[in-house]
Amino acid sequence: MSAIKHHTPDPLMAAYAAGTLPHPFAMVVAAQISMDDTARASFEAHKVAGGVLLDDTETAPVSEDLKSNVMDQLDATYVEKPRKKAQGVYPAPVMEALKGRPPRWKSLGLGVRQDIIWSGPEGSVRLLYIPPNQAVPDHSHGGLELTLVLQGSFSDETGEFGVGDLEVANENVEHTPFAGGDQACICLAATDAPLRFRSFMPRLLQPLFRI
Repeated sequence: MSAIKHHTPDPLMAAYAAGTLPHPFAMVVAAQISMDDTARASFEAHKVAGGVLLDDTETAPVSEDLKSNVMDQLDATYVEKPRKKAQGVYPAPVMEALKGRPPRWKSLGLGVRQDIIWSGPEGSVRLLYIPPNQAVPDHSHGGLELTLVLQGSFSDETGEFGVGDLEVANENVEHTPFAGGDQACICLAATDAPLRFRSFMPRLLQPLFRI
């Protein structure tokens, strides 16, 4: 793997370490952490920093009955789940979301395909397959979009992104991602709001494709 140039920004990593990052974005950050030692080190550093803050926070006494009740509930509800292993280009958090199955690709046109692997009130997470030298329609964003490259590469108005690179796009970013020519680009993308397409046809099909 080539050196990763685009890492998770500190505010997102801090939120992930604190457990406050919305699930769609947490899945993408977890995937980059599983792929990159630098991201993993950043995560551990933020966990340590969070622990220091907790150590400095004043504590309130907790009754023995309350502690006992909480532990009893945890023992009753917690079940250890087997962890999915990475498979091919898909890191372990993605395999967890896929439940070990291959992607179920659905065509978006022009060879571009997607598999929505998670959707809920906080947003959605999808795998995107973009053929070599193919572009995704020009769009901006109604919220935040995180895109992690799992295979191949793409470039847009903000730069070039290879395997393990993370692009962070917000309402101020309008771009046309274009896959590199060596191989198909596969990305993990999370959004918390619908995209804003400039062209008529993508806007027309947007409710059908759930993007």
